[in-house]
Amino acid sequence: MNSRSFKDIFDAPVRQASTLEEVEHRPWPVPDRSWVMGQTWDDLLFIHYRIPVEQLRALVPEGLEVEQHAGSGWLGVTPFVVTGLRARGLLPLPFASSFRELNVRTYVTRDGKPGIWFFSLDASSQLAVEAARRLYRLPYFRADIVVRRRGTEILYDCSRDDGKAFSAAYRPDGDVFNAEPGSLEQFLTERYCLYAEHRGKLCRAEIHHRPWPLQPADAHVDLNTMPPLKVPDGDPLVHYSARQDVVIWPLTAA
Repeated sequence: MNSRSFKDIFDAPVRQASTLEEVEHRPWPVPDRSWVMGQTWDDLLFIHYRIPVEQLRALVPEGLEVEQHAGSGWLGVTPFVVTGLRARGLLPLPFASSFRELNVRTYVTRDGKPGIWFFSLDASSQLAVEAARRLYRLPYFRADIVVRRRGTEILYDCSRDDGKAFSAAYRPDGDVFNAEPGSLEQFLTERYCLYAEHRGKLCRAEIHHRPWPLQPADAHVDLNTMPPLKVPDGDPLVHYSARQDVVIWPLTAA
């Protein structure tokens, strides 16, 4: 699926850099060093499951505290399309700047900086997988990912060689809103760093974007074996976001 025009993709550098004009919503100041990468995330679905925090604790390295909200830990699955991927100062490269991605995550904190811990990230681009593993020490995997549109509905299918798979249909189903301070939606989406582990040491990469433009979603998850544990039966909490422009800093010691 390519729902964005070439002009739109090449407008991405301006949109991404301009995110730094809006920083009041951040829980801590923007880093005083230069960011190195811009990305745009399109047609993203947040799928969230309540998971007992002790189950998540067993899957997260020591040194990171698994965060809770509404009396529970949370596991997220987020399918989306990456566009406008580029190094700072460069335009996106045609045919290398766009690919499909799906990640599985939970929410952690260290030294007063709440962030994301990724259990896995799947991408349709082998180049993206190799670069992210090397530069950000993240557990990326190459996967076959097909994204199609059926009217306003997005059909998303992901499969990995090890048998892990995900299949869902989703669409926006309501007005755009920003999460209220202290709300569950803010807890799950407004995260401004990621954590990784390399050779037994924790690392952190800072991220910046505008507040998430969220919408209620109508989503039907037909298959989801991506998480590292069984997710609860029943309907998960879901939100849609049409687009988010992001800038990312290098990985540093946490």
